[in-house]
Amino acid sequence: MRYLLIDCDPGHDDAMAILTACAHPEELKILGITTVGGNQTLKRVTENAKNILRFLCADIPLASGQEGPLVRRLQAAPEAHGDSGMDGFDFGTGDYPLASEHAVTFLYEKIMACPEKVTIAALAPLTNLALLLKVFPEVKEKISCISMMGGGISHGNCTELTEFNIYVDPEAAQIVFTSGIPIVMAGLDVTEKAAVTAEEIESLKTKGRISRMAGELLTFYHESGKQFGFVDSPIHDLCAVAYLLEPGMFRGERWHVEVSTEDGPARGLTYADKRLAGNEQKNVLVLEDVDRDRFAGLFIEALERLDASACSR
Repeated sequence: MRYLLIDCDPGHDDAMAILTACAHPEELKILGITTVGGNQTLKRVTENAKNILRFLCADIPLASGQEGPLVRRLQAAPEAHGDSGMDGFDFGTGDYPLASEHAVTFLYEKIMACPEKVTIAALAPLTNLALLLKVFPEVKEKISCISMMGGGISHGNCTELTEFNIYVDPEAAQIVFTSGIPIVMAGLDVTEKAAVTAEEIESLKTKGRISRMAGELLTFYHESGKQFGFVDSPIHDLCAVAYLLEPGMFRGERWHVEVSTEDGPARGLTYADKRLAGNEQKNVLVLEDVDRDRFAGLFIEALERLDASACSR
């Protein structure tokens, strides 16, 4: 059993990661979910998180955090996720409780109160986590691992060199990468291989309530992905959760990775120095490949689990 905190900016792929984590309560005890400005504004991504959790009839604490990066202006991604940040499905009206404390305080309290070390799934710009480590450095000893979606060694998607989550707040990313906490990095090198097909998406719409919702969301996501040249739909953020459930479906290598904070074409670049040989210098496990069929199977089975236990709301 892992004690898990999820920091996210939903986001279609964030939503699929949350759904998959919620489908495995025997393996992942979700202590809470936090939001940060990223794919869309903080207000919108928090509303999206509320909608997902309300639709699931979940009882998971939720807190909102930073509106934007540490020192820069937020650059959202409506071209990928739509104006709401999670277009494609009508969740109807309703609300979901939001914790009164800021996400950074919320994370600190959850981590320190947990009887064991905590795992963090980081699916967004790393602003909340960087602030957590700066304001409450003592939490480092109680975090076993940060499994994150972000970066890319061979290429980017926000620019030719840099991936969106890191590009948005490179200063925050550098704080996290140099924190000494073990990091698993699911960057574009692996996440673009972790795709579901149009046929798999369509099949979801013939199943239960949760699968149908996911299918509608992914239909929008699939169509938006065509403008970026994708035939199938990479569910980037899900890799960070899938690794925690089935690490054997991934292949990776441990490297020393840092982040460029310089303005210009290299802003947000995650660069790996393969010359450093000592294990203590290899701060990041960089995932490079995934068994696509196992990945899709894990995801589809997770939705079926949720269908079987879904409320009727």
